[in-house]
Amino acid sequence: MKDEILSYQKMCKKIGVERIQKGMSFHIKEGISVVLMSVRPDAPYDDEIDYVNNLLIYEGHDVRKFKQNRNPKIIDQPIYTAKRTLTENGKFINAVENYKKGFISPEKILVFEKLKPGIWSEKGLFSLIDYETRISNGRKVFKFILKYIDEDIKIPKGKDEEEHNKLIPKSVKVAVWKRDNGKCVLCGTTENLYFDHDLPFSKSGSSITEKNVRILCNKCILKKHDKIK
Repeated sequence: MKDEILSYQKMCKKIGVERIQKGMSFHIKEGISVVLMSVRPDAPYDDEIDYVNNLLIYEGHDVRKFKQNRNPKIIDQPIYTAKRTLTENGKFINAVENYKKGFISPEKILVFEKLKPGIWSEKGLFSLIDYETRISNGRKVFKFILKYIDEDIKIPKGKDEEEHNKLIPKSVKVAVWKRDNGKCVLCGTTENLYFDHDLPFSKSGSSITEKNVRILCNKCILKKHDKIK
């Protein structure tokens, strides 16, 4: 998996939309669902990454702020809007329930992680396999369970899934970004950048140490892969 580094504008362009207005967007375009996550200390939601099982535990979204300035963080996360249409929480829950009943395959979610203001990392494609309702600070919140799949969003459904521990921790990404000065370590460009594993997984490479992760551009990655082949 190539972990592409993107600006907000390039992230939107990659999906093919002008703006991403919500952190969780069900079928934002042509069947593509998107999640914007963050494990930063100042993140508005409590997202988690399980690196052992390649799972993302993504917290559902709150009600919008009320005119009377009532704090959304004291209100149960909603399934329905005031007009009784499904919120994004409700749409995700509905997809999980239909999957569990055998009506559909798991919804595929394209996930992007916020590294710092204006800088995002594409974490890859995940399957939405379950959800839980938890009590947090006296209110109900949803926790959506997404499982990483080694598959590109353009690959047709039905391809066998191969699991690897490929998720690069945010702390490693931030350290690598700072060390490599936000540019390709081979040619120096700042365009089309990715977090790349120096030693591939096929040769027991690891994601959990910055020593095995570096920033490369797409052209240098292709040259590297040609040499490996």
